[in-house]
Amino acid sequence: MFRGSASLRVARVLSLIAVLTVVADAAPAGAQAWRVTRTVPVGGDGGWDYVAFDSVGHRLFIARGDRVDVVDPESGKIVGSIPGLQGAHGVAFAYDAGHGFATSGKDGTVLMFDLATLKVLARTAAAPDADGIIYDPFTKRIFSMNGDSRSTTAFDPVTGAKIGTLDLGAGPEFAASSNDGMIYVNLADEGAIAQVDAQSLRIARTWNLPGCNESTGMAIDRVHHRLFTGCRGTKVMAISNYATGQMLTTVPIGAGVDGNAYDPGTGEAFSSNGDGTLTVARQDSPGSYFVAQTVKTMPSARTMALDPVTHTIYLIGAKFGPVPATSTEDNPRRRPPMLPGSFTLLVVHRGL
Repeated sequence: MFRGSASLRVARVLSLIAVLTVVADAAPAGAQAWRVTRTVPVGGDGGWDYVAFDSVGHRLFIARGDRVDVVDPESGKIVGSIPGLQGAHGVAFAYDAGHGFATSGKDGTVLMFDLATLKVLARTAAAPDADGIIYDPFTKRIFSMNGDSRSTTAFDPVTGAKIGTLDLGAGPEFAASSNDGMIYVNLADEGAIAQVDAQSLRIARTWNLPGCNESTGMAIDRVHHRLFTGCRGTKVMAISNYATGQMLTTVPIGAGVDGNAYDPGTGEAFSSNGDGTLTVARQDSPGSYFVAQTVKTMPSARTMALDPVTHTIYLIGAKFGPVPATSTEDNPRRRPPMLPGSFTLLVVHRGL
């Protein structure tokens, strides 16, 4: 029972109503949690790296060592393949040219293929350890991130010809385009981001990411000028304001991150972690973010792709056997063998 004056009782009632309103507003957010809704066997031999979502053809392109497999995300069936790669890493799409591009890290080349037929049209030298790759719609150029070569190479998306290479002074991992003539590159061994003029192939500026070691994936929020960098060595997501060129904050993530994404429809940033978790981060003020959810996925599911139209996240992983007792020439790091037939597609939805 409330005690005191009538005005105090009214104030307390209003306060209680406000609290209940906040709780009621929070309830739908809980109901809209992300979760794995399907696991689809894909199979196939070999390891993997990046997965890219083809928003026009509604297909997944998955780098699988000596090839890129093209997968129907509904059935998990392999509907095509792009052969001839040596250490496949990333895939990018230039829809206006009708071409796709894939990096081949061991021979330092980039393959151009026809998006409709998947036929390889050209192979162009980039630099050793060609890894991540993006398309910049503003300059209409493809950019490969050449890790060990500490450079980025630009290509013509129509002919596949090399335009030029920029020495970054540090090993790049992944990049993102702000669609205004600038691209942003994670410098993995420096804990920094380089802003690159995509037309002149010059570094406009760099900034450090304190507390971020071994940066890997990158995602971008072009409305609020934010970059989201996965930091594998320190298990955080570093969030930067690329308009001012400074890091704002970090949020904790799982171990073994290799991919990041941002959904402009939900305002959430994601980190896919090799420990079998998907970190979901949200903004609560212009310079502050928090971990809204940690989704249980599958150990080894460290890379992902996002369909922002349907708000669907695709992750890929596999099961592995025991760690070998000794190293070999083919396996100097004693990596455990992938179990045959265990390669799997995980489909994650929000609020289903």
